[in-house]
Amino acid sequence: MTRGGMTKTRAEPERRCIATGDSGPTDLLVRFVLGPDAQVVPDLAERLPGRGVWLTAQRALVDKAVKKKLFSRAFKAQAVAPADLADRLEALLAQRLVNVIGLARKAGQAVTGFEKVRARLKDGTAGVLIQASDGAEDGKAKLTRLADGLSEGGAKRVPGIEILDSTELGLAFGRDFAIHAALDRGGFADRAIGEAARLCGLRPTDVPTDETTNAPRGETRQVSA
Repeated sequence: MTRGGMTKTRAEPERRCIATGDSGPTDLLVRFVLGPDAQVVPDLAERLPGRGVWLTAQRALVDKAVKKKLFSRAFKAQAVAPADLADRLEALLAQRLVNVIGLARKAGQAVTGFEKVRARLKDGTAGVLIQASDGAEDGKAKLTRLADGLSEGGAKRVPGIEILDSTELGLAFGRDFAIHAALDRGGFADRAIGEAARLCGLRPTDVPTDETTNAPRGETRQVSA
């Protein structure tokens, strides 16, 4: 079984969402713990000590958990969740995605700029195409077609992310803004796809999601295993 081009060698752990009651892999869930002051704390890296509860990364479900005091019920203790928890979570997830792209850049596994991205797509080294949500549609469409293997002899479909704006994408490259970027195949690309999938549930967007990974994509994007 594959996801984003990465073969899974063992079953993923499953957790139950406190808002829906459904159990499943943690890919699209967020772990929360209780701080010493009974504050609900998102544990996006899943490393904080203490008992954790899980919630699907969807804005409506986060709002439901806050309004109906589902955290107190799940922790079986007083739990204080801020009314703007969904907004805070969105900001944290966006920063994590920016950080992953920035780490890929420092490792020499990310490029920005139309021509550099185009070259990575053509030579088959790109693992994910990242384009700013507020970028010009004509330029984005050209790279999307190439990533889909629909032009210039492209043979491998590359997943796409269009959930960050140009300022956020620019931060990852130490610039004021960026429109087009690509990450090489491998761990950074896989991590970016996973972070984008969670962010997509918190950030309102009209961009469709890929049917395989739930990562944001262009209108005709698909993922090849």
